[in-house]
Amino acid sequence: MTGQDQSFGVTSAETGAAVEPAGEDAVLPYSVDALDVRGRVVYLGSALDAILRRHAYPEPVSRLLGEAIVLTALLGSSLKFKGRLILQTQTDGPVSMLVVDFQAPGNIRAYARFDEERLEAAVQNDAADTPGLLGKGHLAMTIDQGTYMQRYQGLVVLDGGSFEDVAHRYFEQSEQIPTRVRLAVGEMLTRHEGQEPDQVWKAGGIVAQFLPENTERMRMKDFDPGDVPDGIVYQEHAEDDAWIEAKALVDTVEDVELTAPEMNAERLLFRLFHERDPRVFPPQQVADKCRCTRDSVSQMLENFQVEERMEMVVDNQIEVTCEFCSAQYQFDPKDFDT
Repeated sequence: MTGQDQSFGVTSAETGAAVEPAGEDAVLPYSVDALDVRGRVVYLGSALDAILRRHAYPEPVSRLLGEAIVLTALLGSSLKFKGRLILQTQTDGPVSMLVVDFQAPGNIRAYARFDEERLEAAVQNDAADTPGLLGKGHLAMTIDQGTYMQRYQGLVVLDGGSFEDVAHRYFEQSEQIPTRVRLAVGEMLTRHEGQEPDQVWKAGGIVAQFLPENTERMRMKDFDPGDVPDGIVYQEHAEDDAWIEAKALVDTVEDVELTAPEMNAERLLFRLFHERDPRVFPPQQVADKCRCTRDSVSQMLENFQVEERMEMVVDNQIEVTCEFCSAQYQFDPKDFDT
């Protein structure tokens, strides 16, 4: 099968030629100029599976964290500098915290904290969906541009809804860019010759953003008439026809199209936008890679008071386990004597 067949006729925005499929664990930027739309598609396989298997979370927690990882990969891959995008939730639900750390251009790590008893109760009560697991709280998107640069943080209230809903709210509040997101995570049964069948995690996502040259076309209905703040005159702005078409197409994406092994980014883009000539840019690889090192952990320990470090000593050793990658580091307390 040729590269053109595999990519279903999707062409490069740089050369106009057919492209080779980006494959899994890659983010594929794309544009649909006829609709003034730009976006990214991601398919995650071994990188996602390694993260979730390492922690051996219960299935609902793995699925929830998987969605957060897909969303962070989509957003983090848009960074134009070697910085970090950190997604973090803090809520009162059974899953009290999710943290996903994306370091440009493509390293990602993640972990979750949850209450086992409350999680089991949620499962028994058929409340193990995203709203039931997260409860109420907030989601923070932090962009870290590096040393000596100011951090940027956007907050979104979590009071029900999916990660897709959260993403839409984030872009409405923080970026004011019309945006549509679809995410899906699933366990797939695989079997290799000579081996027993196995379950692996797969996930995918697509984001589309309306970015016309004339920014007035981006204006939409700003408020529900009943929610207009005092002193603001309500005025409804009709959505642009191009954006209506684009988001309607993205909304047709089914979960199986984002998780099935036979699917890829180019095939999805062709299915959605083939009548509008979608074009793609070079893919960006995503890797399961932690930033922790023995030196960084040692520096962290040095920031504690002597009394605090002594409370960490067990069997004459200080042992630190990285919550992201589960790597263990052992230190002699005397190493910190000054």
